[in-house]
Amino acid sequence: MAKNKPASLTRRTFLQGLAGGAASVGALSLAGCAPTAKTAQGTPGSEGDAGNGETALSSTGQLNPQDFDYRSNSISDFSTTTLFSPWQLGPITLPHRMVKSAAFQLAFLANNRDEYINYYLRMAKGGVKMIWVEDCANIWDVTASPLKHNYEDYDMEGLLDALHAEGAYVGYQFDTMGSKIGPLDFEENFLGNYSTEEVRSWEKVIVDIAKRLKEDGFDAFELNFAANNLGQSFLSRARNNREDEYGPQTIESRTRFAVEVIQGIKEACGPDFVVQVLINGVECSDKNLGSDAQRTTIEENKEIARLLEQAGADSLHVRLGPADSHITQFASELYFCVNGLEGATSFGGRLDFSQHFQGKARAAHSGCGIMIDIAGEIKSAVSIPVGAATYMDPAHAPDYFEEALSQGKLDFLIMNRPLCVDPEYVNKLQEGRIDEIAPCTRCLHCFYDADKSGTLLEHCRVNAANWRAYGQAMPEGFDPTPTDAPQDVMVVGGGPAGMEAARIAALRGHRVTLYEKSGSLGGLLASAEAIKGPHENLGRLRDYLARQQEVHGVEVVTNTEVDAALVKEKSPDTVIVAIGAPQAQSAFSATGKTQVLGFSEVIGAECGEHVTVLGSNVRAVDVAVFLLKEGKRVTIVTPDPLELFEKGHSVNVRHFIESAITAAGVRVWPGAQMESVGDGEITFTSDAGVSMTIPCDALVDMSDPEPNLGLLDELDGIRAIAVGDCADPFNIAEAISSGNLAARSI
Repeated sequence: MAKNKPASLTRRTFLQGLAGGAASVGALSLAGCAPTAKTAQGTPGSEGDAGNGETALSSTGQLNPQDFDYRSNSISDFSTTTLFSPWQLGPITLPHRMVKSAAFQLAFLANNRDEYINYYLRMAKGGVKMIWVEDCANIWDVTASPLKHNYEDYDMEGLLDALHAEGAYVGYQFDTMGSKIGPLDFEENFLGNYSTEEVRSWEKVIVDIAKRLKEDGFDAFELNFAANNLGQSFLSRARNNREDEYGPQTIESRTRFAVEVIQGIKEACGPDFVVQVLINGVECSDKNLGSDAQRTTIEENKEIARLLEQAGADSLHVRLGPADSHITQFASELYFCVNGLEGATSFGGRLDFSQHFQGKARAAHSGCGIMIDIAGEIKSAVSIPVGAATYMDPAHAPDYFEEALSQGKLDFLIMNRPLCVDPEYVNKLQEGRIDEIAPCTRCLHCFYDADKSGTLLEHCRVNAANWRAYGQAMPEGFDPTPTDAPQDVMVVGGGPAGMEAARIAALRGHRVTLYEKSGSLGGLLASAEAIKGPHENLGRLRDYLARQQEVHGVEVVTNTEVDAALVKEKSPDTVIVAIGAPQAQSAFSATGKTQVLGFSEVIGAECGEHVTVLGSNVRAVDVAVFLLKEGKRVTIVTPDPLELFEKGHSVNVRHFIESAITAAGVRVWPGAQMESVGDGEITFTSDAGVSMTIPCDALVDMSDPEPNLGLLDELDGIRAIAVGDCADPFNIAEAISSGNLAARSI
């Protein structure tokens, strides 16, 4: 359905979003507290100027202006697109250009056979035909890890049989990160410590590993020669300190190790065993900005690519090469997760994408397709297929990716998180069911995160089954078990927790009615996107969950506030209460010169220059980032210790946001206790036990909300379950998972 797009977001439209009235606030620009926005051209050296050649710029700097008008779809039949055209990967003919990348996930660590096989099997059934699995096993003693199991402990035969039966091809990625050969440090020059004979012995080991994998039934082998892997150490002048024929003296000597490994694999395994090489497409130090004299350029990589092709490589996988941050090699969009400070690194600096990475990264689209043009340059030097990583999501921007493929910028899209969120992604896209594809929201909860208690885990904000399936919380596996006793289920609240609960309950076969007190579904997703910006695709998430109610036959009743009397009148078998947790009334009152505001009052208020945010939960920090973007001098005062700062964000997003906002001047006072609000100032006690008074024109009280269990307590004698923020306020991921698990329990 087409949506009208207001020119700006006012307090009134923001409040409508809070009430669920704004279906997709991500398309709106922000107004209110902000000074008048300036305009500027799109980032030089990146794809496309922003919108009509102008973009609203933050008062915090004019670097890396963003354009979100690239997400169009004019495709009526995807079967006619380049995206769904066949291509050759060595001897393998693949029917479309979407490839599942190798990416570490916890199922292999737990050695849960059902989980790791079905994790990939769902994707194969969902249309993915080329699947790369991570280097999950201790297959070489030099790279052995206490986190991994021995190769023999896994049911690789079962995995391969299952995927091959669905028509998928399977490759194994080999990497050497954390090896005993050299340290993890990107800057360490360790290669010179080893003899020529030892280097050749490494080559033989890798060739023997490839032989074993082929014998076991793998179709392909990827050499991870990017990041701080062993192979990259040879390719990099910054890390290669050898003086023999494997040294950095020439392109040929730097590439010799990779060339000899490829040649050895082809000789041992034959021409039909696919060898793909993963390399950094272009390198740049994101810690010591500008210190790139020995970083590998695109021009060098074109020469390296030619030599890899001549050695027998069947394809190339290129990704960004930040010298100091591993995660941004494949999740480069983290550089864009701080709204208004796009380009922020996790080291407190800020990249200028018109200059850094040779100005060739596509940096105007929040990291989407950031490697397309760099891949195109490398592709121009070879005849073998070239693919690239980092937020390759054609359902997000169909025309954008179709144009890149049809223009020959690259041959295939390296994808991970979009396929993990929705394993039926490929089939749904081919059938034109884009609105049924669960979107990746780029939150990075899936990569070494921690839960509310601080326990290490990996999970997915949108797909609650990922990394819970076949475990204690979800022993039945990924798919909900159909019910043999359908119930009348009443879901109260149309936010993400309520919509997910309704979706799963209906999917299982229950008769579900969802009640929402406002005029439309979404809960706080619209206002969250207004504060966060479009980066996290929260508008897409809202639209997907709303569409799922239609797909699964949920009866949706809006503009109806549910009380205990209505529940008793409808007499459902089970009630799922998902009414959220309103922000608590502030304990502090405004004075003549200092306002006291809540979340719903931030946009549109005349905040003044000095603004203090009270609290450090995910909403509090997002509001602080928003205010900083609007040109305010922001301070954060929180009773939480620093370890809990940004509780609710993923660990990786936290690193980027905290580094960025503190570098921009935001002072965080952890372990502090608010004392009073004065005229133009506030007073609090710091964690050092001293009283502090600072200028403050507005205090935004974002203290932790309390559970909202009033309705639940009134439902005596009726089976009722509270989910989401009304049960335990935290974040979107926990809200969705609680709704999913509750619906599975009925």
